[in-house]
Amino acid sequence: MKKIVIDPVTRIEGHLRVEVEVDEEGVVQEAYASGQLFRGIETILKGRDPRDAGLLAGRICGVCTNSHFRAAVSAVEDAYSIKPPDNALLVRDLMTMALFIQDHVVHFYHLHSLDFIDVTAALEADASLASEEAKKYSQNPYRNSVAHYTEVLQKLRNFVKAGRLGPFANGYWGHSAYKLTPEQNLIILSHYLEALRFQTEISKAVAIFGGKTPHPQSIVVGGVTSVADMLNPQRVNDYIFVIKEAKEFVDRAYMSDMKLLATAYRDEIKEGSGRAKGNFLSVGGYVFDEKQKLFSGGVIYGHDFSKVEEFDESRISEEVDRAWYDEKGEVCYTDLNDDGTLKTAKSSDKYTWIKAPRYGGEVMESGPLARVLVSYVGGNELIKPFVDEFLDATNLELIDLSSTIGRNATRAIESVYICEYIFKLVSRLVQNIKYYNTDTWAKYDFEKLPKEAKGRAFFEVPRGVLSHFVSIKEQKIDNYSVIAPTTWNASPKDREGKRGAYEEALIGIKIQDATKPLEVLRVIHSFDPCLACAVHVIDTKGRELSRYKIRTL
Repeated sequence: MKKIVIDPVTRIEGHLRVEVEVDEEGVVQEAYASGQLFRGIETILKGRDPRDAGLLAGRICGVCTNSHFRAAVSAVEDAYSIKPPDNALLVRDLMTMALFIQDHVVHFYHLHSLDFIDVTAALEADASLASEEAKKYSQNPYRNSVAHYTEVLQKLRNFVKAGRLGPFANGYWGHSAYKLTPEQNLIILSHYLEALRFQTEISKAVAIFGGKTPHPQSIVVGGVTSVADMLNPQRVNDYIFVIKEAKEFVDRAYMSDMKLLATAYRDEIKEGSGRAKGNFLSVGGYVFDEKQKLFSGGVIYGHDFSKVEEFDESRISEEVDRAWYDEKGEVCYTDLNDDGTLKTAKSSDKYTWIKAPRYGGEVMESGPLARVLVSYVGGNELIKPFVDEFLDATNLELIDLSSTIGRNATRAIESVYICEYIFKLVSRLVQNIKYYNTDTWAKYDFEKLPKEAKGRAFFEVPRGVLSHFVSIKEQKIDNYSVIAPTTWNASPKDREGKRGAYEEALIGIKIQDATKPLEVLRVIHSFDPCLACAVHVIDTKGRELSRYKIRTL
């Protein structure tokens, strides 16, 4: 066996190391995903006022913006049995939906697309042919003019002429795994540049109701504080305008690029490249009307699309057998081997800061793929047409979505889906205000609330299932725990040797060039890793874990 080490994996949030063992044919036989740093946000929360949980937990990650903020506040509300008014929940949902759109688009174009686009090959493209090619994947392609593609080509040539590639400076250009034609490369590359502007604009939608982004600050225990924004027709209209602009890009660029990609890499999709075990977990959520939610909750086992089991939170557990903790839950870092590789030779070796969450003892994949499959198989009539349209357009089957490119496709499907139904949520908010329902906060007297309480919150966020758990004593946070989407997906092996989703998805892929492991990056990037969310440290007995002294030179 030959070992290939990628450290750090770039174009992600946080510090991730991946080691794979390949045979003489270059086929991956074993894989290890390692979170290389930890942050003790739960420890920071201990002893704090529960009403401050959102502002502090929201700092777990700036990429997820309001996800941890909202989950923390909701966990405290659950502990105290506080039910926010409908308007507050709608405002929170509007912020979250805008985040979904932003996160998915930014992930594909700026974190993942370069795994499929050969930037230098785009220099050979013909602008006229590119314009014709784009029409194969959309009836009305985004900024599809010869002049536009010519301008993009000139920008790229200017980068090369200056002796640098700017944002495209690093990559395995010319790698044999790239499949796109020069014109196809140019089409997606042009949208990469457009998505830079898109990212700025869509952020405004979160900030309108959140006060700012990242780390919005308008969500409080009991409701929201963005009352003036909600009641101001201009602010609501500003939100609608941003989403309409976003919908144009999502429909005419993002989705069409995904259809292009699925067509070009059809062979890899049909081979199931990047497919994990097929256990999918979704908690569902986001009320659409009295009968339906935007996403359905449930569990699928082993790619069995004939049924969806009901989600049961009591079946969730966490193991630390292969993580850097001892049996008491204390930090137990065992360092690396002398040659700099992870210690993985023994089944008891520890190799990551990430714990191993399990559902009924089984490994689960969480994220857009899980949400789409669980919702579709579970009979969600809202999302079904969007999935069917993509499968029909690409001549693919449901099982084909369980692949590297399939994970990306489900993000695009979700984005189109959310852009379609988000206006219904805005309409509900406007109707409430129209008929004088303007409540945004559930009044409570903190001093009269229970001195001891426990709460939890489960949410579907862009990367998957997020759960926060809080224990309160003497009106202070006594214990806090977070299981983030990347904790599920980047999980290490458990005591039975079951691989996490990252690791399992890498098994069987063939690496063409060991010095340029593009195929590994494709699989890992398809999960949209966020290590800051996944890695946490907590000592349940309140003992000191570590002490650091910083010297100023």
